[in-house]
Parts: sequence; C-alpha cells; structure tokens
Amino acid sequence: MNADRRRFLAVAGGAAIGAAGTWPALARTSGGQPTDSVGEVEAFAFDAYGTLFDVFSVTELAESLFPGRGDSLAQLWRAKQLQYSLLRSLMGRHKDFWLVTEEALVYASKSLELDLTPARRQRLMEAYLTLTAFPDVRPGLEALKRQGLKLAILSNGEPRMLEAAAVSAGIDNILDMIISVEDIKIFKVSPRVYTLGMERLGVGRASLGFVSSNSWDINGAASAGLKTFWIQRSSAEPPEELGFSADHIVSAVTDLPALMTA
Repeated sequence: MNADRRRFLAVAGGAAIGAAGTWPALARTSGGQPTDSVGEVEAFAFDAYGTLFDVFSVTELAESLFPGRGDSLAQLWRAKQLQYSLLRSLMGRHKDFWLVTEEALVYASKSLELDLTPARRQRLMEAYLTLTAFPDVRPGLEALKRQGLKLAILSNGEPRMLEAAAVSAGIDNILDMIISVEDIKIFKVSPRVYTLGMERLGVGRASLGFVSSNSWDINGAASAGLKTFWIQRSSAEPPEELGFSADHIVSAVTDLPALMTA
C-alpha cells in the first residue's frame, strides 16, 4: 500500500494500520468455509475510484497549487467525497458524483484554510477526468478480455467523469460498458447498485464477479450476494469488520486471469 492510501484510511475510518501481515489467497465465508465456483463467472464489474484509477494522483497538482498542503488536501478531499456520498444516500438527497466531488473539495479547502480560487477549483476538478490508472489495470483487463469475459465499470462516478477517465487511461476500448449509479440515483453501498450491475450486464448473481480495492465496497457487494474479489494492494490493510468477507483476495488486477483458469 502506498503512503497516500495508508494515510487516507486513517483519515476516513480513524483506524490505524498495524504491522504487516498476510491474508489467504482464498477468503472464508462468515461460517469459516472457503468460497468457490469462480468458473461460473461470465462478467466482471470493477469499481473505478481507488481500484482502476488512483484518486491520489491529484496530489501532485494539489501540492503545486498549495505547497506543503497538497497531501493533506488530497486526503481530506477523498474522505469527504466518500462521506458525502453516503450521507446523501441516507438523506435521500442525491446529487451526481461530480457535484459531490466538488462539494467535498470546497469543504476540504475551507477546513484546511486554503485559498481555493475559481481557477484552482477548476484545475483540481478537471484532474478527476484524467486520473492515473494503476499499472496493473490495462494488462489485467486485456488478459481477462482474451478469456472471453464481459468487463464493465460499476461506479458511483457520473458518466462523463468515468468515460473521460477510461479514455485517458486507454481502457475504454477494453470495457464492454460503463455503468453509473446515475441510472438509479443512489450511491454504493445500496444493494440497488450491485443489482444494477447484474441487470445491465445481463447475468445472474452467480455469474458476476465484483472487483474493488475498497473493502467497504466488497462488503456491500457481498451483502448483495455477488461473488467478490478484493484487490488488497498491501497485506498490511485489514478487511472491514462488516461481516461479509471477500470470496477471493488478490493483490492486482493481473492476478484475476489465473483464478479463472485454476
């Protein structure tokens, strides 16, 4: 896990990351039995932010605009972005993720007493359209595509945000579709989001694998009955204590193709 993600977990959840440990390649259900039936998977739905696209790739720009404060801004911005999406879902007051992201940026800047001019605000927001993809993403998706699997993004992101990021990362031509929660106007971890993935891809629960590097997202998908694949980018990161284990734990998207042929 990079330093940005470790610090973010502390900001967002208030939990310290302990000493590095190792987690098994195959997760266990709450009853302690290993999960199985990977061979039934016909499609993969990928979370976008933090899974395919590195949300902390905005840090360099933030640092150039606010020397010495860029990392703090990036961390708080992401934490409030997630918090606001959850709060708006609970409140029943949906706004699209672009607006939620902007609100989170404004809050973070005020909290840190930074001078967020209109020009700086625009530059930081536009950075979300060209987030850096993790290096394992494109080769992993290409290998899965060669295996004949359907591939999609299933994200809180607003469609324009997701499409722009996919084009910037060079993965738009690999994906079969981009599925946004804007179709149903509620954010993860609502079960309706994960059901939307099945509906749009035309597969049943047993045939859809959901992939995320966010353990909270994995818990949401598992609670909705999907097969789940947690990209645990560091063995030091523990799973969330929400009662729904990942079916499989990998360290990169490039680990998924081997599971399909095991």
